[in-house]
Amino acid sequence: MRTSPTLGLFPLHSVLLPGASLSLRVFERRYLDLVRECTRESRGFGVCLILIGDEVGAPATPAKFGTQARIEDFTTGDDGLLNLRIRGGRRFRVDTTHVRDNGLLLADVDWCEFDPDDELRPEHATMGLILERILEQVGGEYANPPPARMDEASWVGWRLAELLPLQESQRQALLQMDDPHARLDWMLRWIS
Repeated sequence: MRTSPTLGLFPLHSVLLPGASLSLRVFERRYLDLVRECTRESRGFGVCLILIGDEVGAPATPAKFGTQARIEDFTTGDDGLLNLRIRGGRRFRVDTTHVRDNGLLLADVDWCEFDPDDELRPEHATMGLILERILEQVGGEYANPPPARMDEASWVGWRLAELLPLQESQRQALLQMDDPHARLDWMLRWIS
């Protein structure tokens, strides 16, 4: 792990996984300020699962692991609120946190290593087939993935973690795992 500069956090009651997209409605001043800074400085912010607290109001207590979010698109809704589409990037571990005067939670983070480019192991072939069936049903941005993607343990695992009906605590447990094969093992046990 390598230490990064301080990262602004956007705690949520959902887990953002690497490669996954998420839509956000932004209206609190602290998060509008965060989006403005990230846009101006061409950088992302951190998304962590809320362990204690709420998405609005007083700063929440975040999980120790999160995902860096990149803003892909933004619009203003009919209600005047900022709508963001974000995508999960690199995982991180929160080292320390502190709160700005405006209530924004900041974290010093250690970046997690990138997943290795391992192929699916034979014992996880079923997981690849399950993902294929799910992707046939959901379509959208995942319709017709390149065949090579369906052989990547990391990509298959993250997409299953995103698309299976898991509890957020289960997604958080998967986010905290460094080994893509271990993630697939856990999911295989959950669906068996």
